[in-house]
Amino acid sequence: MVLKGQFLERSTLIPVGSEVMEGVAHRGTERPALLVLPPRPEDGGGMDHVIGAELAFAAASAGHPTLRFNYRGVGGSQGERGSGEALVQDAKAALEVVLENAQAPTAAVASLHGSARVALELRARHPEVAAVCLVSPREVKAHELAGLGRALLVVVGELDSTLSRAELARAVDEAGGTLEVVEGAGPHFHHALPVVGKAVRAWLKLLSGK
Repeated sequence: MVLKGQFLERSTLIPVGSEVMEGVAHRGTERPALLVLPPRPEDGGGMDHVIGAELAFAAASAGHPTLRFNYRGVGGSQGERGSGEALVQDAKAALEVVLENAQAPTAAVASLHGSARVALELRARHPEVAAVCLVSPREVKAHELAGLGRALLVVVGELDSTLSRAELARAVDEAGGTLEVVEGAGPHFHHALPVVGKAVRAWLKLLSGK
């Protein structure tokens, strides 16, 4: 039995080709649904990453359906670990599942660290991706953010120097999106996870038009 206020995620299988990835999903009635991309396998990431779990909790507690998963070869997901295009295909398979679960035509995608590249590729190829959130993004070029408008949210820690803050701020501003700088935090937000969750929850509310 799930009591009021409790957070229940359900195990979900995600088919990709002849293999299956593992995921966990949360139901909800608000739109958009949220797909959380974990850090890339090469970065040691998985669906139990604390930032991904915080994003899922923040979205689900506001009523949005969520899905987070392990790329192939990570955790209980079948297959071999991939990179580049293989990760985009994994994310596409997960996108199809979250859309089916939510019975919705579009979803928002939030990525962690190096999966920013995957999120942007997914957005470029699939109109079902209505919005993108990049948390502590890596290997992102400013021009790739152009045209995303209010559908773009970038969250970085004040102490994260991976990307030039000035260039990132300028790119997000030109794109028409929102840059959230979390005071006193590094790239992993160890002491500021609720702040990251709050930023994503506010972004989803904005996208919902409420």
